[in-house]
Amino acid sequence: MTVAYDVASGAARRRRVAGIVRRDVYALHRNGGRLLDIFFWPVLELVIWGFVTAFLRANNVPIAVSMLLGAVLLWHAVARAQAELAMVFMQDVWSRNLLNVFAGPISLGEFLAGHVIFVAGLVTASTAVLSTLALLLYGIGVTTIGPAAVPFLVVLTGMGWGLGIIAIGIVIRFGEGTQSVAWVLAAAFQPFAAVFYPVAVLPPVAQAIAWAVPASHVFEGLRGLLAGHGIDWAGLATAAALDVALLAGAVAFLAHALRHARRTGRLSKFGE
Repeated sequence: MTVAYDVASGAARRRRVAGIVRRDVYALHRNGGRLLDIFFWPVLELVIWGFVTAFLRANNVPIAVSMLLGAVLLWHAVARAQAELAMVFMQDVWSRNLLNVFAGPISLGEFLAGHVIFVAGLVTASTAVLSTLALLLYGIGVTTIGPAAVPFLVVLTGMGWGLGIIAIGIVIRFGEGTQSVAWVLAAAFQPFAAVFYPVAVLPPVAQAIAWAVPASHVFEGLRGLLAGHGIDWAGLATAAALDVALLAGAVAFLAHALRHARRTGRLSKFGE
């Protein structure tokens, strides 16, 4: 029996969001290359950094080992969340399906919600795989961090989503020629995220930028936690507030880019 929904009702909105999630799952299932990107390259990076940490451990610097490998595992959440969110959008561009998506009743919020839910699943799965391997191979994993790992990962994933939404907005606003930003945006922020070193080692101007990046507060908190100073809840709260500001700004920028693309007819030209 066919059930009719008011397009503005909550049930209709949930069905559209679920439809985006199902579509992303089907696309991933048929794309072995995506699975390679999601798991192989992060595992390779983990193995390489694992050798570095093994060297440090042999030279009696155990805290540096934990900090380094823990940073690799946590930064993965930012990089994967950003890249995968941009990737699911670019698939619509490459398949010439973007106009079809926005020609229907789906709203920008529903479009983003579906993709974010899907990407959250990918980040959770890949982080679990990496953490398990790190624990088996090197005795260090996300669980080594303790309960703080959950808020750390949530904040970092939120930053990745914000950067991914900005990347999508840039491509919509300026065209397919800017799609390379989808793969490099998170890396551009890494020098200011204090992933492998404290903010204090940066020049003063770079420090000011770093403190505006949510990830820097997380990684400073990670180093303090592993050094035995406990969880820096104030730093986490600051990082969460910066996340909210980043996500709000990213969504506003994407909405502006989408309005501009519709007004100028650019939306119909994607994939030509």
